[in-house]
Amino acid sequence: MARPTYTENDARHGTSKVKDMLDEVAQRARQDIAKVSDPRAQALLETTAEVVLGLRKAYDDFEEGTEAVWK
Repeated sequence: MARPTYTENDARHGTSKVKDMLDEVAQRARQDIAKVSDPRAQALLETTAEVVLGLRKAYDDFEEGTEAVWK
């Protein structure tokens, strides 16, 4: 499915780019879990991925206007 494009003065233009960056951070954190042996570092990386993906969901909700706070 093609991603919609937005004009530069549309807030979703910026949020779309931030969402891509958040996806990259979460993916990188999860990839790095297998590269470290310290369980605390693994937990930190997994927590990082979860928090970042939660923030990304907030961006989705903003773009879709699905949460009452964004209406």
